[in-house]
Amino acid sequence: MSENTEQRVCIKFCHKLGKTATETYQMLLLAYGDETMSHARVFEWFKRFKEGRTTVESDEREGRPSTSRNEEMIQKIRTAIRDMRRVAAKFVPKLLSGEQKENRKQIATDLLECSESDDFFLKSIITGDETWVYGYDPETKVQSSQWKTLDSPRPKKLVKFGVK
Repeated sequence: MSENTEQRVCIKFCHKLGKTATETYQMLLLAYGDETMSHARVFEWFKRFKEGRTTVESDEREGRPSTSRNEEMIQKIRTAIRDMRRVAAKFVPKLLSGEQKENRKQIATDLLECSESDDFFLKSIITGDETWVYGYDPETKVQSSQWKTLDSPRPKKLVKFGVK
């Protein structure tokens, strides 16, 4: 039984005892505190019972019935939310096309073969830092984070370093 239905039963009971609407509202405030129905709703239901209404259930309304709010759906949503985590998007310089991925794979294979055949190959490689490439990304880590389930892939963030 919902809390509103429970309070309507109390209103009906007070009406049958001969209490006034004001007395009924005061009693509900004592019993339910902040969860009490509004003053207007208590008086509305008291009037309905005074006019001879016997049921405490809500009247049928026109329009589409609410089918999404039931215990089964609430439990499904709670389960889905419980399985989700908030994670930041993984920083990826650019999303590669199939051709670019294949080219990168070929270069890595060639470098691996050279390093296996020549002991001094890795010592001859000069690496550099690409910090001179400036990119403006106004999103913070929190702003770019997303909700995901445990089994969904990590989100990727596309970063473009273009010329203005």
